[in-house]
Amino acid sequence: MRAGDIAAAIEQFAPLSIQESWDNSGLCIGSPEKEVHGVLVGFDCTPDLIDEALQKGCDMVVTHHPLIFHGIKRIQDGDPVSDAIVKAIRGGVAVYAAHTTADKVLTGVSGAMARRLGLRDIAILEDEGGFGLGAVGTLERPLDGEEAVALVKERFGLKLLRCSAPVDGISRVALCGGSGASEIGAARSAGAQLYISADISYHHFFTPEGFMIMDIGHFESEVEIVTILSEVIKEKFPTFAVRISDNLGRSNPVRYY
Repeated sequence: MRAGDIAAAIEQFAPLSIQESWDNSGLCIGSPEKEVHGVLVGFDCTPDLIDEALQKGCDMVVTHHPLIFHGIKRIQDGDPVSDAIVKAIRGGVAVYAAHTTADKVLTGVSGAMARRLGLRDIAILEDEGGFGLGAVGTLERPLDGEEAVALVKERFGLKLLRCSAPVDGISRVALCGGSGASEIGAARSAGAQLYISADISYHHFFTPEGFMIMDIGHFESEVEIVTILSEVIKEKFPTFAVRISDNLGRSNPVRYY
């Protein structure tokens, strides 16, 4: 199996052509011609994930977040990105990321959030011709704010979340995995009474009457994409060795006390 074959399977699901202009999805370490014998799928490409891949005999890593995101000006010991790059190159591990590519297909990040909530009539929030950021759909029955909080915490396995003042009569819900503050206007335009995302800043919680925002955490909103990416590869190559990181549940860099 070649790294390019794995990349092609992922890109059939989430094409590189739809990524945001600032993104760096795709193969960032390794050649498409590199022979690979196993793939480890994780959320972030950390030094620990590269170590785990080597321990498991996997010579390709697939993640949601890109390892190389901004320009790299220096490689220094002790810097997590530098250490992961060095370990991957020394270990002969190819590294691939499906970031905003997986955000902008309805079968990806935001669609998974909508399905987890059991929404009906799910559609792309900002449709750019069959792809785009976010999702929007309708609850099976209207909920008040407290019910909505309880539902979201239960479905996403949360101990806590941040939200604006609860509102009643929530029937239409918009969602965007990851840092989704930029989609608040789109959520309101789509008629949503509730918007669920992450990395929402303080001032955004001053919401207009009848509109509520929930911040469930960046990792928590997107982590299901790891399973989705794994299934995409397995469906294309059912006998190929594809593993999900054993440390996925502990890989969230944010700690709650």
